[in-house]
Amino acid sequence: MAYATETRTAAFGLTAVFGNIAAQVSEFFAKRKVYANTVNELEALNDRELADLGIARSMIKRVAIEAAYGA
Repeated sequence: MAYATETRTAAFGLTAVFGNIAAQVSEFFAKRKVYANTVNELEALNDRELADLGIARSMIKRVAIEAAYGA
């Protein structure tokens, strides 16, 4: 005699919705931390060091956005 078991997951249930929201919030904060760290590190450099990297001081925020969000 064979037995079958059925396992149901809450793929579309409330648990999945909150899990997805939690993952998105976590990802947002991780990206925001990369952005903030990049800005802080680049702003700590002097103009000569930035020029060696090929970055103008006015480009720091754009470089940080690309580093964090890939935009």
